[in-house]
Amino acid sequence: MHYSDKFFILEIPFSDRASVLNVTTCVGALIALKLNPEDFVNEFKNLQAIALRLEIKTGINNCILINDFYNSDVNSLQIALNHLHQQSRSHKKTVVLSDIEHSGQTNEHLYQEIAKLLSHYEIQQLIGIGKNISQHEKLFTQEKLFFDSTADFIKDLHSKNHQFINSTILLKGARSFEFEKISALLQQKSHDTVLEINLNHLTNNINYYRGLLKSKTQIMCMVKAMGYGSGSSEIAQTLQHLGINYLAVAYADEGVELRNDNVILPVMVMSPEPDSLEDIINYNLEPEIYSFKLLELFNHQLDKSGVMDPYPIHLKIDTGMKRLGFEEHDIEKLGDELLKSPLAHVKSVFSHLAGTDNPDLDEFTNEQIKLFEIACAKLESKLGYSFLKHICNSGGVSRFKNAHYDMVRLGIGMYGVGVNKGEQNKLQNVGSLKTRISQIKTVYKGQTVGYNRNGKIKKDTTIAIIPIGYADGFKRELGNGNFSVSINNVLCKTVGNVCMDMCMIDITGINCKEGDEVIVFENFEQIKSMSETLHTIPYEVLTGISSRVKRVYLQE
Repeated sequence: MHYSDKFFILEIPFSDRASVLNVTTCVGALIALKLNPEDFVNEFKNLQAIALRLEIKTGINNCILINDFYNSDVNSLQIALNHLHQQSRSHKKTVVLSDIEHSGQTNEHLYQEIAKLLSHYEIQQLIGIGKNISQHEKLFTQEKLFFDSTADFIKDLHSKNHQFINSTILLKGARSFEFEKISALLQQKSHDTVLEINLNHLTNNINYYRGLLKSKTQIMCMVKAMGYGSGSSEIAQTLQHLGINYLAVAYADEGVELRNDNVILPVMVMSPEPDSLEDIINYNLEPEIYSFKLLELFNHQLDKSGVMDPYPIHLKIDTGMKRLGFEEHDIEKLGDELLKSPLAHVKSVFSHLAGTDNPDLDEFTNEQIKLFEIACAKLESKLGYSFLKHICNSGGVSRFKNAHYDMVRLGIGMYGVGVNKGEQNKLQNVGSLKTRISQIKTVYKGQTVGYNRNGKIKKDTTIAIIPIGYADGFKRELGNGNFSVSINNVLCKTVGNVCMDMCMIDITGINCKEGDEVIVFENFEQIKSMSETLHTIPYEVLTGISSRVKRVYLQE
């Protein structure tokens, strides 16, 4: 920025055009208010992301569907196109666009501007719906089809004149065009049970943890186990947009999936298996090295693959967890072995704290931190260069600020599960498990419900059958009245045994009908209640949601 014969540098944590325009508008306003740029330029790097009102769904024929038909103007189109670019992976990029109403521009100028935007974002296919956009067909250079109305387009779909395959499809239309009808046709059909992932809440949680860190402290986010049940690729794409520094997966296959979906962030593989080392190198993944045997195997694979430049690895130190990792007595030898292995470059050294969520274990946690610092000092002295250090998990970030070092690792916390009540109040639940009533029937006194006749009815009862069972992650232990779901804000207990694909609930006296929404959980308290009923922890509840349950992604 050049102002009043001085040059200033503004660093911002965004790269999309809309955010850059917002920042320049803000700078202009600050200068108009006669504020000194020296007083505010350094603050821009601390800006936090806010999200858009978008809905991402799995579409038919291996498509991704981005619904954004709440409004339609050039600015919101540009923001939506940027989001399409983020989510498109290796898919064909398609835009279904209606007439833009009340733009304040001539149609010729308006659609020239839109044509330039579509070209800039390398849109490969345009479906134009509306008489105005259809009249300007010649302005658009990509593969294109035009229809006068949504009804005409739907008729074309039904006649199978056009099919979408392996595409990321942005639906962007004014409300009057009723694009929700198109969305219903293009989204993948599955049973009524869905896991809604609120990406706004994910953004809020990331920003909460960022606020606890120094500006130079990096963040590594866990997207293993299908992103704690939330969907690894979709979560990774969002984290990439939020400026996260590192991702972590459990196995190489998970990292390969991210690379195939155009995730370019550094990815640490926490449990690399010998057979996966070739894939790790081929897909530019970074392995956790936790044993001398694995270090030897990886060095051999580096030679075999013809790697010429130093390759990043991450050393795991066992400071008391007693899982994977080098122990204190291994450090001297480890340093010697690394000096013999010039291709294996230590990118980071880390350990895992065993009890950050339990104040009774703080003495043990602090002992782990001391052991970690000693190990890092020895390795740095031996290797002659520095590396990233990280030991704090989600629970450690707020409780052990002395141990943030160069990077922290966020897992369950970013999905909305806090280390204590105070932190929980600042986090928002990311995943909501919902289904719908399939059927309602009356069961009379003396009759039974479900397998083995375990649901014994003591008085005339109205039950609802809902399409969620243990194959979806709704465990059998939740049956027979042990857990309640919510219908119209009323808790309804299960009746009888949970089946593989469905279960029954008591809705006696509740005003509801077939097709009404059923909330299994939508907040932390409900997740906690389910985990306590199952004698487990929220981690297992979230990661136990079956992959056959459709994930729907929401963003405001």
